[in-house]
Amino acid sequence: MKIDAHQHFWQFNPQRDAWINEEMAVLKRDFLPEDLQPILKTNNIDGCIAVQADQSEKETEFLLGLAKDNSFIKGVVGWLDLCSDTIDERLAYYSKYEKLKGLRHIVQAEPAGFMLRKDFQRGIKALEKYNLTYDILVHYNQLEEVVEFVREFPNQKFVLDHIGKPSIKVGEIDTWKIQIEALATFPNVYCKASGLVTETSFNNWSYTDFVPYLEVVFNSFGVDRVLFGSDWPVCLLSGNYEKVLAIIERYILKFSVTEKELIMGKNAVAFYNLKYYKNE
Repeated sequence: MKIDAHQHFWQFNPQRDAWINEEMAVLKRDFLPEDLQPILKTNNIDGCIAVQADQSEKETEFLLGLAKDNSFIKGVVGWLDLCSDTIDERLAYYSKYEKLKGLRHIVQAEPAGFMLRKDFQRGIKALEKYNLTYDILVHYNQLEEVVEFVREFPNQKFVLDHIGKPSIKVGEIDTWKIQIEALATFPNVYCKASGLVTETSFNNWSYTDFVPYLEVVFNSFGVDRVLFGSDWPVCLLSGNYEKVLAIIERYILKFSVTEKELIMGKNAVAFYNLKYYKNE
C-alpha cells in the first residue's frame, strides 16, 4: 500500500494562478485526475492526497468534487479562512465530507507573526473538534515561528510540507537543521519528504544534494512521522514523477520492509485518518 501524501490539481487560470510565472511555463495548463492516475499506476502508487493550491472555498469544493468522482484520491487538504469569525460554522458545514482530511494556508506568503495571531490560532483550535489536520507551508526562515506556534496546540495534528523548504540551491542547512530538530520534539508534528527538487536550481541537481537534508529529517522525526509526497505537478519544474520518487526510494533502501511501508503509505493513512482505505 503506497500513498502519495502531497499533490495538486488545477484548471489553469492565468489571473488566479499568477504565481505561475514565465519561468514556470510548464505548469501553465490543466492538471487533473486523468493526468495523474496513469502515473500513479505506472509507479505502483495506490492513492494520493490532493492539497489546495488556491486560497478559496471554491478550491476546496473543486478538490472534494474530484475526490468524490475518483476513488484513488483518498483525502483532500483544503482551504478555509481560519481567521474568520465564522470558521466553526464553515467547519461544521464541511464536516459532512468524509474525504476532507485537513486544511492548509499558504503561510510562506504571509508576514512574520501571522501564525501567532489570535484570530488564526482561534481557527487552528477549532480544527481539533472536527478531527482535521493542518499542513504547515513555510520557508525555512519561518521555522522558528512554527516552533512557537505548534507549542500552543499539543493535541492538534500537524505536518510540515516540503521539509520546511530549506534553500538546497545554496546549500543552506545549519539554521534549518536547528529548527527542524526543535520542531520534531513535538510528537504531534509530522514531516513530508516532498518538494525537494524545486528548492534546487531547476533541473540541475543530483541525488547527493538531498542526502544531508533527508538525514536530518529522518534522524529528527524517525520513520514513523515522515510521509512521502511527490508535489506533482509542481515538481515538473525540476524533475518528473519518477525522478522525484526515485530520490526517496533510493534513500530508504537502508530501511527495513516495515519501515519502508510506513514512509511510503502507512504514515499517511494514520496521519490523515484514511480509515475507509484500509478495507479496500
